[in-house]
Amino acid sequence: MDVETRDWGRNREMWARLLETRTGSGLDAWMRLIRRANVPDERSLRAWLAAVGVRGYAQQLLVMETFGYPDFLARDAESLIAGQYADRIALRPIYDAIVSAAAGLGKVALQARKTYVSLVGPRRTFARIVPATRTRVDLGLRMTDDTPRGRLLPSTIHETMRVRLALERVADVDAEAIALLEQAYLDNL
Repeated sequence: MDVETRDWGRNREMWARLLETRTGSGLDAWMRLIRRANVPDERSLRAWLAAVGVRGYAQQLLVMETFGYPDFLARDAESLIAGQYADRIALRPIYDAIVSAAAGLGKVALQARKTYVSLVGPRRTFARIVPATRTRVDLGLRMTDDTPRGRLLPSTIHETMRVRLALERVADVDAEAIALLEQAYLDNL
């Protein structure tokens, strides 16, 4: 099974749809309003948008459209992933083994960011791959039973992923690790 790899462009489209759904006006209309409001800086724009009820992802989109996108958002998914492992080449096979295991679970998409890759199932994100140190990849898992036990360690990767696996070798992506990854996938269907 192939795994779809996503980059920022897909999120931009989703956030633009969210903006229109929540406000009744599309991105172009909002950009015209912002130009007319003549806000001098990002802080002022955020305050103005909050005052008119635009928050969250929709607000972030309008701020970036107005003041520019961070460089990493303009990069494609593969270059983001390559950048994560550029100075820790020995960890890339661990990442590849996790992705290979995830591909066997069902419909999975990779959402690449500057410092991590989210594994997204049909409903929501169920895991996050983070090259945590020069010698370890952490696999954060979103699980119903998120009690640290055995190889499941406490995690601060994301508030919804309270456990993680610490992976230092490809061999650590073993049957137990794959079973835990699968459980996280199933818990989030």
